Amino acid sequence: MPQNYWLIKSEPNKYSFSQLVKDKQTQWDGVRNFEARNNLRAMKVGDLLLFYHSNIGKEIVGIARVTKSASPDQTAKGEDWSVVGVAPVTPLTRAITLETIKKTQALKEMVLLRRSRLSVSPVTAAEFKKILELSETKGVL
Repeated sequence: MPQNYWLIKSEPNKYSFSQLVKDKQTQWDGVRNFEARNNLRAMKVGDLLLFYHSNIGKEIVGIARVTKSASPDQTAKGEDWSVVGVAPVTPLTRAITLETIKKTQALKEMVLLRRSRLSVSPVTAAEFKKILELSETKGVL
């Protein structure tokens, strides 16, 4: 089964990649946008995630993995939202800033750039590999 790639965003002062590393796993909850929710529902166990610090830093800082497929978000009382299980894989050797992404031709079509407010978005295999290359992060694929 082919692997899919995604980008998830979090404000580092609310939940950072380093906190995910400390926690060893978490439920990715609190998503309240239908497109982002549908992206969560499309995730499969084993899919890889780019972890993006939004607002503060505006950079991709780590790689995580989906550990549990979508289930109902218990923080959304009576509403139809979803969560997935997430665990850290590795921090990037070098964080990739939004500025770098915008300047990199191979990343010009990233959903991150076209739908900047979307908190969960798909990433192509080529984009994922380019981020790994730019960040000098090895051993993920």
